[in-house]
Amino acid sequence: MSAESTYDLFQRGMSLLESRNPAQAAVVLRRAVRLEPDKTSIREALGRACFDSGSYHEAWEQFRHVVERYPTNSYAHYCLARSAEKLDDALLSRRHFRLAGELGYETGRR
Repeated sequence: MSAESTYDLFQRGMSLLESRNPAQAAVVLRRAVRLEPDKTSIREALGRACFDSGSYHEAWEQFRHVVERYPTNSYAHYCLARSAEKLDDALLSRRHFRLAGELGYETGRR
């Protein structure tokens, strides 16, 4: 039996995420992150899966990693803000909502 490639794991994780199975997607995407820890696309997908399954701290960690690598990623800032909001960190949430907006992400918040 051959091991799945990072790409295969990512694709399977995305499919599970799109079919509204975020907890299962997170399991698969964690495996992909272990194989390719610097791939921000995988970390972003894992962050989404974690957020959607209620693992807000892990989601925050994944989006933080993306922002550290790509500080102008407005979507990652928005997701960091949403995760911080769920973790009851209003200051951090406001900061990243503001950064997301300044970087061009439409949050719908004023």
